[in-house]
Amino acid sequence: MTRAKIAGGAFATVLLLLALAAGYRAFHQDVQPAAATSPAIKPSTAREAAETHPAAATYQGFLYGRIATIDGATYQGRLRWGDGQQEAFWSDSFNGVKHENPWLAHMPPERLKERRPIEILGIEIAHKESPIDFSRPLVARFGEIARIEARGGEVRVTLKSGTVFDLDRSESSDFDDGVRVWDGKRGVVDLDSLRIRTIELLPTPPMGSAPYRLHGTVRTRQGDFTGFVQWNREECVGPDELDGHTGKDRLSLRFDTIRSIARRSRDSSLVTLLDGRGIELSGTSEVGRGNRGIYVDDRRYGQVLIPWDAFERVDFSSGGSGPAYGDFPPGRPLAGSVTTRAGRRLAGRLVYDLDESETTETLDASSEGVDYTIPFSLIASIVLPGGEDHGAQRASVTLHDGEKLQLERTGDLGEGNAGLLIFVDGRQRPEYVPWTDVEQVDFNRLNQAPHG
Repeated sequence: MTRAKIAGGAFATVLLLLALAAGYRAFHQDVQPAAATSPAIKPSTAREAAETHPAAATYQGFLYGRIATIDGATYQGRLRWGDGQQEAFWSDSFNGVKHENPWLAHMPPERLKERRPIEILGIEIAHKESPIDFSRPLVARFGEIARIEARGGEVRVTLKSGTVFDLDRSESSDFDDGVRVWDGKRGVVDLDSLRIRTIELLPTPPMGSAPYRLHGTVRTRQGDFTGFVQWNREECVGPDELDGHTGKDRLSLRFDTIRSIARRSRDSSLVTLLDGRGIELSGTSEVGRGNRGIYVDDRRYGQVLIPWDAFERVDFSSGGSGPAYGDFPPGRPLAGSVTTRAGRRLAGRLVYDLDESETTETLDASSEGVDYTIPFSLIASIVLPGGEDHGAQRASVTLHDGEKLQLERTGDLGEGNAGLLIFVDGRQRPEYVPWTDVEQVDFNRLNQAPHG
């Protein structure tokens, strides 16, 4: 009888420990149960949620790597980047500002300065020469990066291609925001960037559990965009929450309970849950004009950013976890031809805007409020308006699949473009063509990288 009591007590203790361990694991993964503030979900709705938003059948799209700290510790596991835990997947972008521009050595010296008027009471009295700011941002998808290293006041990023960029640490916001790592031995650890020495990115191994990635179709007045979704530039997995108010009450809804979100006004949205219920939310930046925009990884274009004023509705659907680390090939030198307004045609290796020199780098431009970030590997040609249309506000960008986009003369298509370098016939010294002299740029057809 005593043995039975002891055995029963031991068994109960084991069950309790197992329950506590399960709760600990759930708490430290972003696959925890629905928040208490979310509406209760009926069993039938839970089954529907499993069908509409299945558990991550694939894991390969999640960031994974090994982090070494300045005190000698090593952490390895799934990663999620940023103060707001934004970047979690290989197709997400790492952002920074390049410390130097090596292409300036090929520029005519007179092109490195600009004359600015000096005025007194609105009257121009002289001119002052000052160096032109040729600093450029780095935007690289994590799947294209091999290693990130802290080096004093710089952050060194080494791409798979072997290209190295030294970034200004004070402006490398994605690095300074820190990293969360799901380490197999230590659990979930948040690492401040000041502790990090190196980050080696590695192919994602099979994982026991992972949250599903937000995927759907976003409708805008310009058209529909389908792919992986990052709401408010931040929420990107099912357990992330949408916050708002219903009257005076604050409500948080997990994205894996939501079927759709429709813009009702500048300051409110209608949220439809999986069980069919509609809830109008307002009063927060996530469901109104304070929303910072919705990223969509649309395979046709790379990535688009849709501002709140252009957003109409998103309908969520299943889409897996996205491309794996190995699906991102190393970048190759950008190549093609430039046709000038004077009729010259120069062909060879290209450097666009004195900055982009590899196929993995991107063209950044806008159309009707939607910001496009298009890898050069997708672009066939860029045609700028000429002649009497020289002052036109749009350029024609043709993709390799034949689609044509009419993009505004902003960003990489705007007046701030520093021009192109063309290494004709593989020569060591390139020819320089100012942007104002460019009529058309044609890019060689290249293997396309994945975008969702």
